[in-house]
Amino acid sequence: MYESLRKELRSKKYRMTAQREIVLKIFAESGEKHLGAEDVYRRLMEKRYRISKATVYRTVELLSKLGFLRRLEFGEGVYRYELAAPDSETLHQHIICKTCGEIVEIDERTVKDLVKSVEEKTGYLINDYDIKFYGLCPKCQKRKSISAENRA
Repeated sequence: MYESLRKELRSKKYRMTAQREIVLKIFAESGEKHLGAEDVYRRLMEKRYRISKATVYRTVELLSKLGFLRRLEFGEGVYRYELAAPDSETLHQHIICKTCGEIVEIDERTVKDLVKSVEEKTGYLINDYDIKFYGLCPKCQKRKSISAENRA
């Protein structure tokens, strides 16, 4: 991943800086987390890296612009990012808990089946989509149920 980033940066007349590398490393270490620039900055501070908040924000935007990060908006007024799969055209979709904000990725097969069904029903050929589902995660459902039981 770092080598392809180096090549892409070079082709766009940028260079691979230590800051760009550590920001990308934070995303690589985050697993399936969807991080905002502020989250990245906080993690870098926890790891005792000396980097300014402005540099983190600029770096995240640049990595997004170059296609190494995918920018997501979940209706919170904050952009979140995840590592982009450069060799994959398929974007995965998300379900978001409206209570705790947990974000879960939806199985690609499920999304493809939904898209195919919409194409069949509308006659459209869908070449791009962005699907977000909102609801209550199992933990919040359980908390809500326990809370209702305690009030009864």
